[in-house]
Amino acid sequence: MTPRILVIAGSDSGGGAGIQADIKTITMLGGHAMTAITAVTAQNTVGVDAVHPVPTAIVMAQIDAVVEDIGVDAVKIGMIGSPDTARAVAERLREANAVPIVFDPVMVATSGAALADAATIAAFAELMDRATIATPNLPELAALAGHRPEEDDPVASALKLVSDHGCAVLIKGGHDEGDQLVDALIEEDNMTSWQGSRIDTPHTHGTGCTMASAIATFLAYGCDLPAAVDRAREFVRMALRGAPVLGQGHGPMGQGSVGAGWGTGLVMNQVTVCMDDYAASRDFYRQLGLRQIVANPPDYARFELAGGATFSIHRDPRFGTPGGTTVYFESANLDAEVDRLRRAGLAFEHAPIDQPWLWREVRLRDPFGNIVCLYSAGENRRFPPWRSA
Repeated sequence: MTPRILVIAGSDSGGGAGIQADIKTITMLGGHAMTAITAVTAQNTVGVDAVHPVPTAIVMAQIDAVVEDIGVDAVKIGMIGSPDTARAVAERLREANAVPIVFDPVMVATSGAALADAATIAAFAELMDRATIATPNLPELAALAGHRPEEDDPVASALKLVSDHGCAVLIKGGHDEGDQLVDALIEEDNMTSWQGSRIDTPHTHGTGCTMASAIATFLAYGCDLPAAVDRAREFVRMALRGAPVLGQGHGPMGQGSVGAGWGTGLVMNQVTVCMDDYAASRDFYRQLGLRQIVANPPDYARFELAGGATFSIHRDPRFGTPGGTTVYFESANLDAEVDRLRRAGLAFEHAPIDQPWLWREVRLRDPFGNIVCLYSAGENRRFPPWRSA
């Protein structure tokens, strides 16, 4: 199943937050993002220069167009644009039945610019009445509960919103002080909490949008609420670590760096092969172009590949048969890669050849004797003409 996620939110011209962050997140998680744009902003990593709300009738027309044709498995609401749009969306969501709704009550951009006026914030109550979960940051949580931020007890505020509106509330600790952060999911009859160390980066633009869209996607997959939040938190943390370092202010996150395969089901993203000479094997895989990320000589090393998969070498006397493993690394330009590696001194068992199974490949052996196949397959790796399902 491809989850169909309707995102009702504003556009960020800098690509860090809003609709742009939502689409990147949903796509990386294997979903299909549909959009109803509520506002167009002129912004970058430093600040917001202008905001133009989209007329309510156009927002509703976007929603109707995708719902009538494609259908919706979950809804994510971000920047809403105006109080009229907030009320109209809330009224339309009366018809959503059991579709999960994630409401991220956007009030202020990461740069500090206001993205909702008092009348729009007042209309948020109607959206929370429809929502499955609301995901405010700490200042937004205090404002929604009618408390002063400096005097606010986040748990008390969340419980008030749960009681008043019937939606769950995620308390996000990103705006809190200290190196250790706590997030807490408050439901009517349950509380789940997570702890994690703060990731030291200024490139946090779009964290709230990414979190809410990820939760919506996992709910659409059928995860229960705590599981959806748990997986969304992990995705956000990986995207923060993979931020591309763009702009002069709060840069965008790296949703695209997380790698595919974050939906449901098993994912192959790590392979370990045996070795008996740490330095020789380490140097061989470095020479292939793998980036070493863990070093524990003389027994273990881990490398990172394009796309986020990892590969490791391990010295273990229990598994000492050389050549018992074949490892496959795909290259977009196989012949050029082989030429580069030959000039670097690596020896291949044969030249690149086209195989009957529609792969072009070449083979060599690592210092332990494991077979390493470099290949190019394109769509034929997953979608050969004889694919059975």
